[in-house]
Amino acid sequence: MRIGHGYDAHRLAAGRDMILCGVKIPSDFGPEGHSDADAPLHALTDALLGAAALGDIGRHFPDGDEKWRGADSREILAEAYGKVRAAGYELVNADITIILQTPRLAEYIEPMRQSIAAALGCDAGQISVKATTEERMGFTGSGEGIAAHAVVLLR
Repeated sequence: MRIGHGYDAHRLAAGRDMILCGVKIPSDFGPEGHSDADAPLHALTDALLGAAALGDIGRHFPDGDEKWRGADSREILAEAYGKVRAAGYELVNADITIILQTPRLAEYIEPMRQSIAAALGCDAGQISVKATTEERMGFTGSGEGIAAHAVVLLR
């Protein structure tokens, strides 16, 4: 059994799509980044790679590589999981926490779980997604950014 933790954060900007766990969320702003800036999926990718001791997302999918400009982070996640599987591991479960003041995400949690399960080829019962605010404290609470944590268990 192997445990991995991942973290990602992005600045929010007007006019960017808000894509979280592969699901487009109606919003006037979204995360900035080289790819689609899907912070929860980037955290999950790092957690998977870390659990298998394969490095991090920047090593495998550098933000200086034009191949990944505007990329759908589900593709990055699936490719990273392929590397994890090639190393002899499989996902037991994943737990993701999204930290964002607005918009509220409760109605999008189930589609997010389904999206991740489809990208990983696993059952949605293996995927947990939660959302929280920081009560208007810090960069997420002020609306300046988004953060996400992910923890995975591999066997």
